[in-house]
Amino acid sequence: FGSSGDKNTICSPAPRGPLDSNMGMKYVAAYLMAALAGKESPSADDIKAILDSVDSEYDESIASKLVSELEGKVVHEVVKAGKEKLKGFGGGGGGGAPAAGGGGGGAAPAAEKKEEKKVVEEEEEEEMEFDLFG
Repeated sequence: FGSSGDKNTICSPAPRGPLDSNMGMKYVAAYLMAALAGKESPSADDIKAILDSVDSEYDESIASKLVSELEGKVVHEVVKAGKEKLKGFGGGGGGGAPAAGGGGGGAAPAAEKKEEKKVVEEEEEEEMEFDLFG
């Protein structure tokens, strides 16, 4: 948490002790949920209420540490700064862009076959009389 001197740092690069290594994302998520619900500066009690609502374990020291680290900061600005830092990592889940078509229409029959196979599989699944609750 914020050891680099950057006011917008939420997480340190490496855990410094038992408090940091045990902090789960659930505390950050609960803090953000409270902020999205309209709390400008969520408190440890707000985090507790959210975690209690889903029967999750709660550690006052972790919640208090998070709240103190974010005290005086605008959560939307902290998130924005974090997103800027992540831009350099690249990645994403989409994979590469499709290759440019050169032959014109060569891929269409293959796509039709795949679609046809998918429909056949769905029909086979429907024929199975499986009752999840029976």
